[in-house]
Amino acid sequence: METFKKVLVYLSREDCLPRCARFLQSITGEFCAPQEDKVSVSCGLDRNKFIISNGEFCGSSRVLLKRPPFCPIKNFPEGQACSLPPDVLGRGVDVGVAVILQSVDTKVLLTRRAASLNTFPNVWVPPGGHIELHEQPLDAGLRELAEETGLRLEEGSYSWRLLGLWESVFPPMLTLGLPVRHHVVMYLLLLSLETHLQLQARLHPDEEEVSASIWLEPRTAEAIVEMVDGAPNSGNLPDDLLPTVRITELCNGAVKATMLPISTLLNTVPAAGVDLERVSTGTKYALQLWLDTFSQPDH
Repeated sequence: METFKKVLVYLSREDCLPRCARFLQSITGEFCAPQEDKVSVSCGLDRNKFIISNGEFCGSSRVLLKRPPFCPIKNFPEGQACSLPPDVLGRGVDVGVAVILQSVDTKVLLTRRAASLNTFPNVWVPPGGHIELHEQPLDAGLRELAEETGLRLEEGSYSWRLLGLWESVFPPMLTLGLPVRHHVVMYLLLLSLETHLQLQARLHPDEEEVSASIWLEPRTAEAIVEMVDGAPNSGNLPDDLLPTVRITELCNGAVKATMLPISTLLNTVPAAGVDLERVSTGTKYALQLWLDTFSQPDH
């Protein structure tokens, strides 16, 4: 594994020395029972290693780690590692950071990934990307936010905390293809002191990364979270939601406001065929964690 070129996941149990996670190793499954898909862990960066442990260590944070029940790594056929190319098997597990940016008027920013991207094209996610060497999670989140959306947050204009961890694999189901990317994504909640209109006025997305953006209200986020990937859904729209939502779309360098059917955001990951424009499963998890903050005493 080329551990010196990027930040990778390292695992530690019972205070043992951290070991670099293998590409086909289930990160969530390392710390929970086989039938479970979420577990509380401690995590932190140490000399370009992102360590996840079942016990606390110096500088660590205690958070929830989760994977979808259909996670390809969890469900990968035993003894079939030879079906993956050597360069894929040698990648290890990458570390990503994604920013849940909340405006002071309680809306959060999502972006639609460009159609030309190799992973999760046309899928709605928060701004984010890889953590670079010698970079802290917040610095990585702020850098990715600026690179993808043009938004630069000044020190003192926001507060932040770690929301949770998500084990992400692409393609998201084995029926859609063999896994080629394996990440643990850190979701950071950034609470801005500006309104979404103030932030929107400074939004200049990178068209190579982003094709559209939206500011979600809590009720819309609730409806999105209710559409569980991998479970049967009625397909009926909630009665209290309008049939369309306002988005900002990019096309050949031009930015325009347009309307998107709410049903698009309520799509779930298909079991086969071509993936759909939808909100990613990990983003739904992060949105649920965001909604849960409203019931916390210090909110």
